[in-house]
Amino acid sequence: MNGAQEAAVAARKKDIRSRWLLSAPALLIIFVAAVGPLFVMLLYSFMAKGDYGDVRFGEFSLDGWTSVFFERDIFDDTLGLADAHLSIIWRSLQLSFFTTILTLILGFPTAYFIATRPPHTREIWVFLVTIPFWTNLLIRTFAMQQVIRNEGLLNNALIWLGIIKQPLQIMYTDTANLLGMTYVYLPLMVLPLYASIEKLDFRLVEAGYDLYATRFQVLRRIVIPLVKPGLIAGSILVFIPSLGAYVIPRVLGGGKNMMLGNLIEMQFGSGRNWPLGAAMSITLMALVMVALIVYVRNASRGGAGHA
Repeated sequence: MNGAQEAAVAARKKDIRSRWLLSAPALLIIFVAAVGPLFVMLLYSFMAKGDYGDVRFGEFSLDGWTSVFFERDIFDDTLGLADAHLSIIWRSLQLSFFTTILTLILGFPTAYFIATRPPHTREIWVFLVTIPFWTNLLIRTFAMQQVIRNEGLLNNALIWLGIIKQPLQIMYTDTANLLGMTYVYLPLMVLPLYASIEKLDFRLVEAGYDLYATRFQVLRRIVIPLVKPGLIAGSILVFIPSLGAYVIPRVLGGGKNMMLGNLIEMQFGSGRNWPLGAAMSITLMALVMVALIVYVRNASRGGAGHA
């Protein structure tokens, strides 16, 4: 190796060291703010429950993980399925799935409408879609409460139209949670879909019509495959926050229709079972990771890297 090559190698090593040193503060912040709390939760999940809502440090226990899906009989200490926990997990998965479907049904036509407007008006429509993000989530949830409560806008309108005689009991039900999450997370579906549809070559749609394809065939065979990356991205952006929703089930569900986020909060609060709450938190993160893995695999097949 001659002197020029040695100098190049030394310069390269110095450049790598400089990059690591410049990145060190950001990496430290990420570790402390993101990885650190997750690591603490993981440690807590393998510790014994304390007497006053904390954990017994140094005392290893799998009770937290066992209690996520099983519970001990108070008489003979045998293990059985934790029906309450399983029903809450199942409810969370169900509501998240149906929220994703509803936002897709409402968001796809909205995104298609915006993407087919004249270029100088699209920004106005996108601006209108993003306006709800200017308002706090709690305020938006209370706004939905005023719409669906017994004396709310929806019931009053149905009674005035003569469709019903008595107010519909929507509040404090799974339906209220579903409507609330659909309303709150709808923009998260519209924006990725709009980004994909805007790049769609509509000459392909015209070619489909020229070949005597019906509207449904054009939608199924041309539009949906081409906008699949935006569809998958929007579904993930809606499904993940819906799965960990806390405020919406607390306000609209009234505490009777809890979801996984409410159950976790209860373990760290009135339940005073931090290992169980930590184990449920890791379980929620695992469910989110599964959803992300599904997204990455589908996106790689669908060519999402080009979207």
